[in-house]
Amino acid sequence: MDLKTRVRGPGRTTKEDWINIALHTLITEGVEQVKILTLANKLNCARSSFYWYFRNRSDLLRALLKHWANTNTQILIEATEKPADSITQALAQLYDGWLREGNFNTALDFAIRDWARRDEKIKKDVQKNDDRLIEAIARMFLNHSFAPDEADVRARMVYYTQIGYDTLDHGESWETRASRARLYLHCMTGTEPSDDEVDYLVSVRDIPTDELEPA
Repeated sequence: MDLKTRVRGPGRTTKEDWINIALHTLITEGVEQVKILTLANKLNCARSSFYWYFRNRSDLLRALLKHWANTNTQILIEATEKPADSITQALAQLYDGWLREGNFNTALDFAIRDWARRDEKIKKDVQKNDDRLIEAIARMFLNHSFAPDEADVRARMVYYTQIGYDTLDHGESWETRASRARLYLHCMTGTEPSDDEVDYLVSVRDIPTDELEPA
């Protein structure tokens, strides 16, 4: 979904307009600035048009959280459910959900987690979504004959590592990261990936493997 501001005339806004500008504001300015009047000014419309679509600000905020759960979380859950011949192929497909342009929205994820640090109820909702995703990743490992305890721990390793990587934001180039693709797949699964699986993971950013520098 496009999060850029779309200026519309008074009385011509849609529910999607309000959600888009609210998402954009949440990401760029924080939840405190997601205010009805502020958003109306950005949309160049009357404040009263907001109430055609939402009961109040809390209703809008719930819609933003639902959007995050239905996009970021759901994208990754669906990635874990794709058919795969090996655990390394399954993990490469999960990383595709995280890394391919237009899939997982890292900026929105940061904004939601920052909001959760300030609001105990939102924190609980975020934890529920995290638990759903960890359980989905664990099922992915279970489907490839890992023992339940090991599947759970490996799922947590995969999830916490990716979230931590994004949070640290070291500015590592994709070329450098992709050069480690084989080792990421091997270390997270304990299984040696095939060349095709490594090539697939690298392809999420369209950089040929022969152009990568060794890790």
